[in-house]
Amino acid sequence: MSRLAIADAFSQLTRAATTSDELYAALLDVSISMGFAFFALIHHADILLVGGKAIRLHNYPADWVEYYDANALGLVDPVHRASHMTNEGFVWSNIAGLMPLTANDNRMFELGAAKGLGNGYTVPNNIPGEPMGSCTFANGVGVAMPVDMLPVAQLVGLAAFQCARRLWEIRPISTGKPRLTGRQREIVVWGGRGKSDWDTSRILDLKEDTVARHFKDARKKYGVGKRILVIIHALRDGTLSFLDFEPY
Repeated sequence: MSRLAIADAFSQLTRAATTSDELYAALLDVSISMGFAFFALIHHADILLVGGKAIRLHNYPADWVEYYDANALGLVDPVHRASHMTNEGFVWSNIAGLMPLTANDNRMFELGAAKGLGNGYTVPNNIPGEPMGSCTFANGVGVAMPVDMLPVAQLVGLAAFQCARRLWEIRPISTGKPRLTGRQREIVVWGGRGKSDWDTSRILDLKEDTVARHFKDARKKYGVGKRILVIIHALRDGTLSFLDFEPY
């Protein structure tokens, strides 16, 4: 099967998948087709804390997973940190080109190798308002990286994560979801930039109590009591983005 055919077949499977088991089977088959033994589709979160709310689908060596979880390595994993630096897939052996590696980072790779995990290729999946995540394909120690398949792995990784987002209902579409009005959005943005009600009223040519009322209405829409929680909810549902709070 050609590389394009592999990617296309996997895309069709993910569009039709209705359960995590179907996605797992599709990832296992495509990993073998690309020349990889292992895969991991995950959110970069404390899995033991958040449980089933986070995406986690893999066939990594059981010994490594047990050690990884017991020592909360997901919080310091250099592969996770590197995937926050780029939107393009990367080979683990090239991570030093993305960020400095510490002694602990190198030690973690050594520990993984001791448990049977060699070099890998990770496709980042970072969506504002959602936990950062990635799709990784890897082999055992000493197995060559199937370089010619990396473009396919990039496409497969993106399709797999999108399918998982749908199955896990990470951000389900709902017409009943609270949305800010245009004016409320403006006011929340300026508040998120550190402006007081008085500052915002001067910027938008409004009365100070009008600004306060709009913020109060925004809190009611999200059912929260604090302004910072309005910002968090608005980021999560896509009403706002982190770029809205960049220096102006």
